[in-house]
Amino acid sequence: MIGILGGMGTQAGLDFCNKLAVLNRGKIDQEYPLFLLFNKSNIPGRPESIGVQTKNLSNRLKNKKNEKKYLSVLKSLLHGCNVLKKSKCKFIVIPCNTAHYWYDDLQKKIGLPIINMPKEVYNHAKSKCKKNSNIGLLATEGTLQTGIYNKFFDKNYNLVFPNNLLQKNSVNRAIKLVKMGNVKSASKIIGPAINYLIKKRCKKIILGCTELPIAIFAFKSFEKIKNSKTFLDPNLILANSAMKKYFR
Repeated sequence: MIGILGGMGTQAGLDFCNKLAVLNRGKIDQEYPLFLLFNKSNIPGRPESIGVQTKNLSNRLKNKKNEKKYLSVLKSLLHGCNVLKKSKCKFIVIPCNTAHYWYDDLQKKIGLPIINMPKEVYNHAKSKCKKNSNIGLLATEGTLQTGIYNKFFDKNYNLVFPNNLLQKNSVNRAIKLVKMGNVKSASKIIGPAINYLIKKRCKKIILGCTELPIAIFAFKSFEKIKNSKTFLDPNLILANSAMKKYFR
């Protein structure tokens, strides 16, 4: 059984579950994958729990306030993972990019495999993107600050981010609107950030916050999402990886 630690946000977790089901659509109920979603929506805000000087563990530990926030999120994530572990899940997925800042500590403490979303996106990108090419990254400020995607991509690719103004007025606002359920407005507001990355010669754009595929692919068919030539959807990539591991 697949364990899904959701609630970050709730719409993103449900989007992941839907993609998991559609990827392995059965003719009868019994042919669908077994999965358990723990919609743990009370986990402290991930971007808000990352200080401006927390790009690595040593810097974080120098700041006691940042460390307290870090440990608060870690404790809540661990509780969620343990619930899934006790429910006999075979492995865990976390459909939240920013939460992967806590990945190493989670994996050490939980004793159950956790699929690493940014790593899976990188492995997927290697088959889709030319080496040393520009790849855009739309994400929360927390994801950008911690470098969880840079960790994998910097050796072979040039990650490009929106400027500060677009980050605040386009990306951050779109994420917030999806969390509020206003997908239609979010799909319009994210446009300038996408155009900026395209002008920066990004052939591919990572939707590095799980709210963003909901905004960008709003009202589009699953086939268009799956066959997008521009966007890399971490939720879809993670769902594919989960299904491969499920059938091993």
